[in-house]
Amino acid sequence: MTSRLSFLVKFSILVVIEAIFCFTPLGSLPALGPIVATLAMVPVIVTALILGTKAGAAMGAIAGLFSFIVWTFMPPVPPVAFVFTPFYALGDMQGNVGSLIIVFIPRILVGAVAGGLYQVLSRVYRKKDALNMAISSVAGSLVNTFGVMGGIWLFFGAQYSATLNQSMLWIIGITVLSNGIPEAIVAGIIAPVVSRRVKMS
Repeated sequence: MTSRLSFLVKFSILVVIEAIFCFTPLGSLPALGPIVATLAMVPVIVTALILGTKAGAAMGAIAGLFSFIVWTFMPPVPPVAFVFTPFYALGDMQGNVGSLIIVFIPRILVGAVAGGLYQVLSRVYRKKDALNMAISSVAGSLVNTFGVMGGIWLFFGAQYSATLNQSMLWIIGITVLSNGIPEAIVAGIIAPVVSRRVKMS
């Protein structure tokens, strides 16, 4: 199998897995708070680790597109869907361009950060591949959590806080603890295992 064909096959398989995680309950983790904890960043991180930073960023964009579709047509938490899509409104609260930034940019950065950091660590610590992958996976996952919550605070802080009847500081804190950290731990375990298996095949 040529390298280009191998790339396309692996990328396509990861797109399918991403779709399964985004559109079915198989990608959901039990979590507290208004935002569902998911496995959706794992295929993005795996793509970055095995196919490179650009491919990881592209997969992040696809993850963002899938997330946009979910929040537009079948939002898991309807009262806060306006922060993820400009086509959803809750009373006077309407999504806007900021919604697109929130749903796309953090996902793209997951692939870019995970892939870029892995490349740097691999040059510095050549014999610690598993650890390099784990660190890069955790960092990539946390980029999504802080990117999304930072975007919500920047573009919809007052509205989001009013919708949930909580301060943004409390919302960000509980989201990081109940969703962000578990997702990062899962990504730090699953992504390296899968990536090393694929690279050895």
